[in-house]
Amino acid sequence: MADKTADGGSWTGCAVMFLQSLFPGVDLLALYKGEQGKFIIFKVIKLTLRDSAGGLGGYEILKVHDAEPFLGVEVKFVDVAACQQFLESYSSGAVLQSLNQHACRLLRLPQDFTVRTQLKAGPQNLDLCLDQLAVCLQNIHLSQPERLRDEEIDHLEQQLQSQALGPAPQPPTVTQEESPVPSNCFKFQNRVFEDRMLTAADVQSFSNGVGRQWKHVGRALGKSCRALKGPAIDNLAYEYEREGLYEQAYQLLSRFIQAEGRAAKLSRLVRALEDSKLTSLAENMLGMQPRE
Repeated sequence: MADKTADGGSWTGCAVMFLQSLFPGVDLLALYKGEQGKFIIFKVIKLTLRDSAGGLGGYEILKVHDAEPFLGVEVKFVDVAACQQFLESYSSGAVLQSLNQHACRLLRLPQDFTVRTQLKAGPQNLDLCLDQLAVCLQNIHLSQPERLRDEEIDHLEQQLQSQALGPAPQPPTVTQEESPVPSNCFKFQNRVFEDRMLTAADVQSFSNGVGRQWKHVGRALGKSCRALKGPAIDNLAYEYEREGLYEQAYQLLSRFIQAEGRAAKLSRLVRALEDSKLTSLAENMLGMQPRE
């Protein structure tokens, strides 16, 4: 049941998530404008919201619109708990991870595909205050929706319900649904692993094996970790230059864990290693047998 406001009314609010592909040759806005791509992109968004807001209730998509170069997704929240869970997922990088995973699977994209996101409530850029959950919730609550759900969204929702979130149509760029991966797991090279928090042993293994590539991994982690954005990587390199590569890598991952807390999961490090073309190190950290 939706929470109530101080005056006894139901809690509602509106936020707009902006999406832009950072992968060469993939334009989410252009894909959405095509008939085949429209449904697939909508399904990616819907599955991501399901993952990040705790199910299919507590919110609805009002409109997906052209906000060039972004694709804008306007979401109305009718349950403060669902909104809070979404914000926590967005802040931790889980929304970004879910978007990337579903897009790669449904659009048959390479594993290094990634999306840039922005989150706004009215004129407020929520990316600037993600560490203040109450402020974000208040801004979303103050941003009341100005429209009913778009007819196009009604049609897409009906199409999605008819499939019960099952296999998508089969245009050339779409693949069949795979077996769902449990929420506490992740898939790497067609194998499923428990998605646990990073440990001291992980930090040591990473620091021993990454060598000079630690900066590349740091920048990959920085796509979803505010503490590693901007000059943070170069500052670490300068600060621990005398101590050598092991200590630089050690401090990088330690800072990631300190900043992300419980969201510093193994899957995020493995994804960053993949992005940095260090799959052999990821395999080693996961205890996989080396490929012949």
